[in-house]
Amino acid sequence: MKNEQQNKVQHHDGFIAALDQSGGSSPKALMNYGIQNDAYADDEEMFDLIHQMRTRIMTSNSFNGDRILGAILFENTMDRQVLGQNTASYLWEQKNVVPFLKVDKGLADEENGVQLMNPMPDLDKLLERATNNEIFGTKMRSVIKSANERGINEIVNQQFAIGKQILASGLVPIIEPEVDIHSPEKSECESLLLAAIEENLESLDGTQSIMLKLTLPEEDDFYQGLINDQRVLRAVALSGGYSRLESNDRLSRNAGMVASFSRALTEGLSANQSAEAFDDLLNSSIQSIFDASCS
Repeated sequence: MKNEQQNKVQHHDGFIAALDQSGGSSPKALMNYGIQNDAYADDEEMFDLIHQMRTRIMTSNSFNGDRILGAILFENTMDRQVLGQNTASYLWEQKNVVPFLKVDKGLADEENGVQLMNPMPDLDKLLERATNNEIFGTKMRSVIKSANERGINEIVNQQFAIGKQILASGLVPIIEPEVDIHSPEKSECESLLLAAIEENLESLDGTQSIMLKLTLPEEDDFYQGLINDQRVLRAVALSGGYSRLESNDRLSRNAGMVASFSRALTEGLSANQSAEAFDDLLNSSIQSIFDASCS
């Protein structure tokens, strides 16, 4: 199964669906879906609602492995079921979609122009649970706000250090040092980020492969060298707040990069839509992202 999943992620056409809104981002995701804050009394009810939204997406006829390579899950989603089956096994066995797990615990306060990841003292236990739940890989996010070389090096060093811990557990890490799309120094950030990633890739041995999740760059094909690097299983792009239209447009100009969109994927979906309207919009969204990923 592992080899089959890796082959799909590495070589097939398609994109990765990011369904990993955590406790901090779920309220906004629900509001965009048409569910207001007063619709739930506590976190448990909120997570019930977000799982209903995700289940509606995952069980849609348009959501399957023909166009979708993988799906990134929040820990709470991994622990739940879809149609009576554990979420990760449902994705792979019923939809032919490779399951990933978000493992970071949120962001630290900004320092040196970046937000590092919070400590993850229980990561080994989470990785063991992920393995038991038939998860293929992981994802962890940190954020770059300004072109501070020290801060960017700290972010990438942290990402790779934890990435090696994840590799040792038998899972494939998606390393995500996001560049804030609103940064006035976005191009300079990307240049420093590229150099830091290239340096850290040299620390991997010949058996190790990682994935990268990167903000769509200002210069087309800027990350082409990373995309072609044998140590990079796949380079995927985050939408980062761009609309689906702009995300797709930027992605289509970066050959070899595929999408891993969250907000851009679910844009326009609503709890109040009929099943037909929901599925039609999701299908068109998936097709547009698929097309941009294959260009």
